Amino acid sequence: MGLMQLPYTSEDSSGFPEAATEKNTRTKTIKGRLLEAATHDPDLPALGNSIARIIQLSSSDDQSIQQLAYFVLADVSLTQKILRLSNSVAYRAGSNKVNTNITKAIFLLGFNSVKTCALAMLLVDGMSGKRAELVRTELVHALAASMISRELVKASHFIDAEETAITALFKNLGRLLLAAYDHDLYQEMMALMAQGTHTPVQASMQVLGFNLDTLTETILEKWCIPSTIIQGLRSRPFGNLGVARSKQEWMQQVAEFSEKIAPLVVETGNPEDPELRNKLLTRFGKALNLDKSKLDQLILDAKIETRALLINANLLDAERSKTVCTEIARVEFNMPIDEDLLRELIIGHDEAENTQIIQRYPSGKPYNASALLLTGVQDVSEIMAPGNYKLDSLIMLVLETYYNSLGFRFITLCLRDLKMNQYRARSSLGENNIDYQKAFSFPMTFSPDVFHLALKRNADLLISDTGIAKIHTLIPPWHRDLFPDVRSFMVLPLVANNKPIGLFSMQTVKRKLRRESPRTKSV
Repeated sequence: MGLMQLPYTSEDSSGFPEAATEKNTRTKTIKGRLLEAATHDPDLPALGNSIARIIQLSSSDDQSIQQLAYFVLADVSLTQKILRLSNSVAYRAGSNKVNTNITKAIFLLGFNSVKTCALAMLLVDGMSGKRAELVRTELVHALAASMISRELVKASHFIDAEETAITALFKNLGRLLLAAYDHDLYQEMMALMAQGTHTPVQASMQVLGFNLDTLTETILEKWCIPSTIIQGLRSRPFGNLGVARSKQEWMQQVAEFSEKIAPLVVETGNPEDPELRNKLLTRFGKALNLDKSKLDQLILDAKIETRALLINANLLDAERSKTVCTEIARVEFNMPIDEDLLRELIIGHDEAENTQIIQRYPSGKPYNASALLLTGVQDVSEIMAPGNYKLDSLIMLVLETYYNSLGFRFITLCLRDLKMNQYRARSSLGENNIDYQKAFSFPMTFSPDVFHLALKRNADLLISDTGIAKIHTLIPPWHRDLFPDVRSFMVLPLVANNKPIGLFSMQTVKRKLRRESPRTKSV
């Protein structure tokens, strides 16, 4: 809902204390109302927490792939969007095989790509319901800027340069919030910029009485976003830029450049603008090692990835994205998007799924479980073939394959812990997986239960009904206490050189299974 509009005059109030006081009061009121609206919006605190959690993940941390996969899999909508993106032509990386695993998507797209795309999807989901057309325009701009930045990051020699793509994603957050919470002021500010008479800062100061970038910084601080990203939002001084002397300076250059060129990437009707391109090359060419040929290629590459991302984020209808026009204001190279673009960027139906719609038994097990398992085995083989995989990532892929294919509600990998003389859960997926994982452990000392028997005999066991008396006696007390409502579970031992090293365990949680066929096969 838009904020209450306040009276405003553009006349100079210098020399009139009353007018100056009124203007200062108005400025504080507008900024305060915007902050209050953003703070009390029920969607934004949760959005900020989710964004902060993903940003904290680092590609240098061995556990981060697992944590990123956990996060994505916990959100059904986000899972579907990332999977669709990994199967799109722009991201498929030469493979014609349909991907059905988030972990494999991370292998295919790269950790940082999935991380950036997940952030973009979260921002879209958190903001897209507010003043749909105006907000959608700014979201499109943000996603395009992020994709441009990603292209530049590929050639960077700086460590953790992928932070720049996150910085570019938030570069226009102030305008996005203004569009969401006070559309009239947003349109007034954009009108001044479209006339070519005001720079973004000048338009912001005249309409709002403060630099909108300060609102962005305040919100990101509330979201606990790292200071390096917040500082990366600050534009460099006017004039031609030289080669950056630090990563922070380079981030600022790339974020500013990405925002200014974003509309050229978004539009598909007439992307040519020699004057604007020359000005961009004059200011950023030396700093970012760009010439005309490199700039053209950069725009082309970013177009492909941006369009795929926009379609999968439901920001661009694949059937109606014929022409996207922009009215470019060339003052300081800022390029606002006009109403022609807004009419084109309607939310459409999802692209036809690349994956088959899977029917399930009442238990949750897919009809085509065997085919899904076979595909998972092939995926694991493909990942292992080059020999440069991480074991934690491979384990996560196996867990996800079992989890998606067999319909169990909780799955874990349990490994020997010689120091503790226990088998302990190390990785898991499913309902309340963290709580179950912490409690899932049992002694290495042999006892006649299904877990030790499976390990001793190296036998895959499927318990289809725990209520059967003779089966019930084989289930250890710790498992009955941890899963009191379980009706079916599976134990797959891991044995190397005739020595047990661990097992996979899958169980239904708080769901009573019905028999799915006259004969249940062990896997």
